[in-house]
Amino acid sequence: MAYDDLRSFLSTLEQEGQLLRITDEVLPEPDLAAAANATGRIGENAPALYFDNVKGFTDARIALNVHGSWANHALALGLPRNTPVKEQVEEFARRWDAFPVAPERREDAPWRENTQEGADVDLFSVLPLFRLNDGDGGFYLDKAAVVSRDPEDPDDFGKQNVGTYRIQVIGKDRLAFQPVPMHDVAQHLRKAEEVGEDLPIAITLGNDPVMAIVAGMPMAYDQSEYEMAGALRGAPAPIATAPLTGFDVPWGSEVVIEGVIESRTRQIEGPFGEFTGHYSGGRKMPVIRVDRVSYRTSPVFESLYLGMPWTEVDYLVGPNTCVPLLKQLRAEFPEVQAVNAMYTHGLMVVISTAKRYGGFAKAVGMRAMTTPHGLGYVSQVILVDEDVDPFNLPQVMWAMSAKVNPKDDVVVIPNLSVLELAPAAQPAGITSKMIIDATTPVAPDIRGNFSTPAKDLPETAEWAARLQRLIAARH
Repeated sequence: MAYDDLRSFLSTLEQEGQLLRITDEVLPEPDLAAAANATGRIGENAPALYFDNVKGFTDARIALNVHGSWANHALALGLPRNTPVKEQVEEFARRWDAFPVAPERREDAPWRENTQEGADVDLFSVLPLFRLNDGDGGFYLDKAAVVSRDPEDPDDFGKQNVGTYRIQVIGKDRLAFQPVPMHDVAQHLRKAEEVGEDLPIAITLGNDPVMAIVAGMPMAYDQSEYEMAGALRGAPAPIATAPLTGFDVPWGSEVVIEGVIESRTRQIEGPFGEFTGHYSGGRKMPVIRVDRVSYRTSPVFESLYLGMPWTEVDYLVGPNTCVPLLKQLRAEFPEVQAVNAMYTHGLMVVISTAKRYGGFAKAVGMRAMTTPHGLGYVSQVILVDEDVDPFNLPQVMWAMSAKVNPKDDVVVIPNLSVLELAPAAQPAGITSKMIIDATTPVAPDIRGNFSTPAKDLPETAEWAARLQRLIAARH
């Protein structure tokens, strides 16, 4: 099933027992963020949370943890709620092959119901804002889909970017914005500022569940997120035309904010409790001037708690990081079997691969670090054999403990790029990167004694399925 907006997905979550309505009055701080934080501590199938009785707000509707479990992630893709993680990733990869699927333009978008313009813009009157971590420097919009265009080629649909970036509310019509240098919007802003121009921008909040997934997906510069959303949905993604910028935005959004990133203007943004499990400090960041806000009547404000993993962000960006890396690597190295980039948005990646010859696995690891996502994230790569499941951590740890000779199998490469938020970077944006080759050596590499491996008995898979059926039948 393809969802056209957030509300229809929330209805499905409720029908599937994956949405919990909190009807008691709660404090905006710390209750909202603490409740969302707690969902990451109660198991892998935690529900989404819905609050509509928040002290100090007269008409707030707040959704949290919408993607924050494997059950919710499966439902977002139209799969049964109990679909195993590995199968979700495999289905994600299968649908990737349908890309591109052209979007469907619609009129009468629900966010056109209400408008604020110019001097009347007041984000505080539209959004029930609250801090996510007690050390945050302010209120954040952290689950928006941000739309920008290449100033040098604004009519190229593929170069129109839809991405998720952290955005701090610093005034009723002002936002501080952090464009990571490796991301497309940073390239758009650089091109605009080189000629002294503002960069038009649209920020959409409360989007359908697949749009939230693709907005965090590392895609090629000229690949359209809307066309990828269509592939993942199995149906064209509905889009509409934003009235001020003329940009293509999701049809079903709750709120659409339009304005410009002001050229060569910077203001302190942060600190913020990031997906790395650490606070990032304050830095001078670009400033957005908001010129128009369009919103549904009684909009649902969707936010995302992130901090010490696992939290919603890890479920949201896990598969959509694994699959692009898998496809990009396999295009050059068809021996690559699977990629597990679930950890901290792919700062650490486990790759299973067959090998053509000795040293081959290390080459795969180096290529992972130079993919579009790898340039900014992939700082540690573990390579395992093709018969090791990279999603099965006991198997990975076995390969690490039994097949790694640190003298020959660990490679450290200094002074490579990484996003500035990486806590271990020194200076910010620069790090050493590491490859650990935990594969079995093949000729001409003849090190070690790996000639007599113990394998699962031929009947093991059949018995595993049989035991699972027997266990399920007891309940």
